[in-house]
Amino acid sequence: MDQHITTPITEEVTKKLHSGDYVYITGTIYVARDAAHKRMIEALDRGEQLPIDIKDATIYYMGPSPAREGRPIGSAGPTTATRMDKYAPTLLDLGEKAMIGKGKRSKEVIDAIIRNHAVYFAAVGGAGALLSKCIRKSEIVCYEDLGAEAIRKLYVENFPAIVVIDQDGNNLYETSIKKFASEI
Repeated sequence: MDQHITTPITEEVTKKLHSGDYVYITGTIYVARDAAHKRMIEALDRGEQLPIDIKDATIYYMGPSPAREGRPIGSAGPTTATRMDKYAPTLLDLGEKAMIGKGKRSKEVIDAIIRNHAVYFAAVGGAGALLSKCIRKSEIVCYEDLGAEAIRKLYVENFPAIVVIDQDGNNLYETSIKKFASEI
């Protein structure tokens, strides 16, 4: 089923999303990869506030390329989500509601998704140039010294993604494998 959703993504929104749904996201999302996640967790360990409001936030695992003239950002394809797996449960427990990346997630992340009524979306790898056309604004929020791994705030319109893991733990990667195996 195709759904158009607007950020912030709340539990009310995640209740309506099911593994396999196609979604088009409009609104503010944040970009953070490994180094930014590590810094956020280190800040929490020191008792500091996070540099972004994590409640009902969506974090896109992406390292953008430099913007071409007249564009807010360059190619903007997803990066492998498993690299954030050691950090994601903590952020989900603090209120993050959605993640966008590519690839499988660990049992700990899936458990945190279920516990927090969150969702994991996949964006199409290799389609970074096309995905960047959905990004209307991009600004660095913090950790500028990390370059492409700085935390960015994006405004997106109709950003396409697929619900891979829904709030109930239904996992498109697992169900697709089972379906394919039964058809052989």
